[in-house]
Formats: sequence, C-alpha cells, structure tokens
Amino acid sequence: MSGVLVDTCIWSLALRSNAPKETAVAEQLSQLIDENQVRIIGPIRQELLSGYTDKNSFERLRQKIKYFPNEPIIDADYESAAEYSNFCRSKGIQDSHTDFLICAVSMRAKFHIYTTDKDFQIYSKYLPISLM
Repeated sequence: MSGVLVDTCIWSLALRSNAPKETAVAEQLSQLIDENQVRIIGPIRQELLSGYTDKNSFERLRQKIKYFPNEPIIDADYESAAEYSNFCRSKGIQDSHTDFLICAVSMRAKFHIYTTDKDFQIYSKYLPISLM
C-alpha cells in the first residue's frame, strides 16, 4: 500500500483531542503524517470544512489541511463508486456516496482507509478494501 486515505471521522476526532480515544486517534494520525502516508480527497476536505459558521475557525482549519494536496479523483472512480453502491445496495446495505468514492479511490490507488466509521467494516465484507 502506498498511502492512507484518512476519513472525515478521523480528522474530526484528531482535531478535537479531548478523550483518550481521540488522543490515540490523533497520535496515530500524527505518526502517519510524519511518515508522509496521509492522503485526502476533495469530498473529505469539504466535509471537514462544512459546518464552521465562525470564519476564523474555518480559516484556521483550512490552513491546517492545506498542507495535504487532494488526491486526484478520476472519472473511473465515480463509476466504480456507483458500481460498489449498487452492489452493496443489492445486498441490503445502506450506503453513502462519499463512502463508496473513498472505497473506489483507495482501491485504485492501493491506499489503506483509516476510519472509525463502522460502515466500512460492512463494506469490507463485499469489497476488497484495506482498513486500518
């Protein structure tokens, strides 16, 4: 694997860093950053920045994550994400378009996915994704 696609929930936990679980997540993310393994895609960046009504907080976060350039998303990723969504839906699995885009990019680019989102455990039963 050539990198780790970090999901929105990990960024959110790491940026809060209050409870022990959040501290552990922040430490793991910090290690991945030190190892130059962290990858991000535009939809995750958008999710992270959404919801900040305070302009100063928004700008501070934007500057922090600006360090990480967006991993390119190609047309085939959107098509694969739709295919994965359709397949999982046929198995009775509820889906998120962004989640399946994360799966598609990570599979194409051979990235691990770092997430605490339990949905990815379910997806991994049907899709060859690599979770951390």
